[in-house]
Amino acid sequence: MELTLWHYIAISILAVVAGVINITAGGGSNLILPVLMMFGIPPDIANGSNRVGVFLQTLTGMRGFAKAGKIPPRSQWRQVVVPTLLGGIVGACLASVLPNWLLKPLLLLSMLAVAALVLFKPSLFDVEPGKEPKKVGKLAWATLFAVGIYGGFVQAGVGLLMLPVFAAMLGYDLVRGNALKLLCTFGFTTAAVVIFLLGGQIWWGVGIAIAVGNMIGAVIGVKLALKLPVSVMRWLIFVMTLCAVTLALLK
Repeated sequence: MELTLWHYIAISILAVVAGVINITAGGGSNLILPVLMMFGIPPDIANGSNRVGVFLQTLTGMRGFAKAGKIPPRSQWRQVVVPTLLGGIVGACLASVLPNWLLKPLLLLSMLAVAALVLFKPSLFDVEPGKEPKKVGKLAWATLFAVGIYGGFVQAGVGLLMLPVFAAMLGYDLVRGNALKLLCTFGFTTAAVVIFLLGGQIWWGVGIAIAVGNMIGAVIGVKLALKLPVSVMRWLIFVMTLCAVTLALLK
């Protein structure tokens, strides 16, 4: 299909909101992907094009957290980046080869499941203030690998899966957990962009429109993430996801 100027404007505006949500908690792609499919963009192209925006957004977000001194030491973040990167490669490969008739319901159901998790299991995000972070053990490594598979496959809401792991299993507070989330996202999103690019599954006009909005949203989101509790985002993410997925299913 052909997109009009108004489609691109709508995508960019929506991407600003998604960028804020992605940085403060996660789940912004829950809003973007269903709307792209509602506009008639095939699921695999929507999934691939969205990664362009996420890639540039994570760069912007990491710069903001680094300036605030909230990036954990390299010895800590390397432990979580490796398993999510390896998992992300597996997930992106799966998403690039699945047929669209199967990919669309899988993407939408995955997004709804993650949105429901963050809404109905808020205790997953609790962490004891001032607690010393733990080393990544075998269980945490396997969990992060599985989260990476999801992130490489769909991206939408992957931050909402990473934050409970960083908090409950490793003992990171919300701010440093958000910084780690961006580092991991940057790793497996880089791999996903390469895989979708090789598969011809990126619509560059759409990807750039998302990237512009995401980067603006990331600048705003970093400022909010330094002081905004994730609980503020839970209902908003769930309601927006439910509405967007419903519209995409009706398309």
